[in-house]
Amino acid sequence: MSNARATHLSRRGILAAGGALGLGAVLAACGDDDAKSGGSDKETTAAKSGPWTFKDDRGTTAKTDRIPANIVSFIGVAAALHDYGIESKGVFGPTKLKDGKADVQAGDLDISKVTVIGNEWGQFNIEKYAALSPDVLITTMFDSAGTLWYVPEESKKKILAVGAPTVGISVYDVQLPTPLQRMLELAKSLGADTSSATITAAKKRFEDAAARLRAAAKAKPGIKVLVGSASQDIFYVSGSNLSVDLEYFKSLGVNFVEPSAAALKASGGWYENLSWENVDKYGADVIMMDNRTSAVQPADITEGTWKKLPAVKAGQVIARNPEPILSYDKCAPLLEDLAKAIESAKKVS
Repeated sequence: MSNARATHLSRRGILAAGGALGLGAVLAACGDDDAKSGGSDKETTAAKSGPWTFKDDRGTTAKTDRIPANIVSFIGVAAALHDYGIESKGVFGPTKLKDGKADVQAGDLDISKVTVIGNEWGQFNIEKYAALSPDVLITTMFDSAGTLWYVPEESKKKILAVGAPTVGISVYDVQLPTPLQRMLELAKSLGADTSSATITAAKKRFEDAAARLRAAAKAKPGIKVLVGSASQDIFYVSGSNLSVDLEYFKSLGVNFVEPSAAALKASGGWYENLSWENVDKYGADVIMMDNRTSAVQPADITEGTWKKLPAVKAGQVIARNPEPILSYDKCAPLLEDLAKAIESAKKVS
């Protein structure tokens, strides 16, 4: 196994698997389950004048004596909250590229205005974290155990010892509207005006995009969509189960290429590994490719077998972020792009 492949399996592969490859046990829970869940009008009002609570997707209730001001978040969560007017002071996860520009997962966040606690898998500077006097730590969860995404297993006890409660929003085996609504509820509990014209318009755009994708899939049921991710040595073909975006797209009628259960077994049901020699195993009319910086991008793939794929030759390749930024503003274009690709696709498989 080359270093590139080893890196891919420890970062890229685990990212695709959402923790299924052994991120470790669930983090210790905090709070109690008797408190009210976040997101209600009554609770938001109370949070502004006194104690704040939010019941997350582990069933754990985070509590503080005031609405959190010093928020530390996984970068994708920080980007989503930013779209709702809630700012994070610290972030962890892929934030800054080598050239200093923002990673795709940062969305519209101004990364010069946040403290980056860790920029790569396994990085989490506890000293920087503690120096921010965090009121809450927020991230997503990619497994049924409730493992907090990008919080290193080996240092989680020290991170929790800083004292800030944690919040986890699940993106495991649920459809996209569910975590979108949960992130909106969280933002509201933190003081966002979720009835604003901007947010209302973004939600309407998302709903319209879903209707468009449903119509496109119904009009062209024969168009097959393959979901892939590239590394130096392996081409990953994703199944449509477990992933928050793909499960939703499938419910809208998108005809996905589906690896067999046996092929998916090694990754816990997430994806099948193919060598580049076998990248043509499945016929596809549209290919969605992982756009995260830890994956090789289509323009940089040099393998001849890739270039010979009918969908590639037809220019029917679009981007996909397996970790969508959970705001309506950022998710609506995902549906629009896929709808457009299916509407304009030629049958080439």
